[in-house]
Amino acid sequence: MVKDTFRGGVHPDGHKELSREMPLQDFFPKGEMVFPLSQHIGKPAKPIVKKNDPVLVGQRIAEADGFVSAHVICSCSGTVKAVEKRMTLSGAMAECIVVENDGQFTPIEGMGVREDDDDISNAELLRRVQDAGIVGLGGAGFPTHVKLQPKNPDAIRYVIANGAECEPYLTCNDQLMRVKADAIVEGLQLMLRLFPNAEGVICIERNKPVAIAAMKQAAAGKPRIRVLDLKTKYPQGGERSLIQVVAGVDFPISMLPADVGCIVDNVGTIYAIQRAVLYHEPLFAHCFTLTGDAVRQPGNFTVRDGTSYAELLEAAGGLKEGVTLKKALCGGPMMGIAMGSLDVPIQKQNNGLTLLAEDPNVLAEAQMTACLRCGRCATVCPMGLLPQPMSEAAVKGDYDRYENKLFGLECIQCGSCTYICPAKRPLMQIFKQAKAEITARKRAEAGGNK
Repeated sequence: MVKDTFRGGVHPDGHKELSREMPLQDFFPKGEMVFPLSQHIGKPAKPIVKKNDPVLVGQRIAEADGFVSAHVICSCSGTVKAVEKRMTLSGAMAECIVVENDGQFTPIEGMGVREDDDDISNAELLRRVQDAGIVGLGGAGFPTHVKLQPKNPDAIRYVIANGAECEPYLTCNDQLMRVKADAIVEGLQLMLRLFPNAEGVICIERNKPVAIAAMKQAAAGKPRIRVLDLKTKYPQGGERSLIQVVAGVDFPISMLPADVGCIVDNVGTIYAIQRAVLYHEPLFAHCFTLTGDAVRQPGNFTVRDGTSYAELLEAAGGLKEGVTLKKALCGGPMMGIAMGSLDVPIQKQNNGLTLLAEDPNVLAEAQMTACLRCGRCATVCPMGLLPQPMSEAAVKGDYDRYENKLFGLECIQCGSCTYICPAKRPLMQIFKQAKAEITARKRAEAGGNK
């Protein structure tokens, strides 16, 4: 029997019915566009334009500053207004390129013209992925050209296309797989060129039957590619969860998926690879869900990087009449980032905006009690950790025990423990704070030893 799920996990309400059947629609912003120089894991990019420079759609406006970095691509045509600090998703000010959008969306020359893939070498394929500024579109933002160059390509056994989309509310990948299945499979075939001993496995949760059918049809007859439909469970789309299912491997967070013979990329990332390699199209737009019980008209969009969250919401009809917004999340309710303002730019790795009429954290705080020692948090942890003693160690500041005895840094911060806790303890938030504190202390110690 083929394994269809991972250890642990929870079953939160999906709320996907709000936007599941809303087809992807292109959104063309009218306001100014703001491009942070850091939209990826690694060093921020370096601006290569200045105030008053004209720019086009697809033009590189900032260059990667090192191997683990990514180019920034302009998503509109217009004029550079400034290179200055602007507020970003985290609430912090960060260096950004601001472009006055002329509304014409004039592209660079040659973009979108299909090329015969037979003449493209592996080295050229990797160069085009890097030139396109592609990063992981599942949320992490890891530069894709780095992921596609492991130390030993021959040791890669699985290239996993992540179409699980397990986060509640989000449905844009579901829609992308329905309408771009052939392109996603073609992108996966391009990736498999780099890994001669690998099998391509497209993983989709069973609550997406239309997407599963579309991907199976697109993959039919394609050697080395299969579609694996998975049990609907959170966090099924986690990188380690998928590897546990497909490869049957558990591995510490200090190791990379490539160390256990796997490459994992979101289906949106794989679609971007196909567009970059075959159409010379850099990454300047991606699929995105606007949803939540406070939204007048939830939907799925192809949004251009640099677009204001506030402008997208307004264009889509705004909030429901009479509803007060209590919680705004970049992403969904399990792993999403709470937002203090919507007047910030959508970045490459952002895949959704969830707007809620009630703040679940406030509701949980009102019901919170002392730990009941029920053990449910340990039962659902996909990493096999012990959240209850981890929480005690973190609260006491016993970070040595947290890290070295309880392996707290292995936590992937999925929020399953917080969701299942009958005492409504904010476990994931405690673990995030503990990780930040441990990381800060290690940096301070490293600085002091120089």
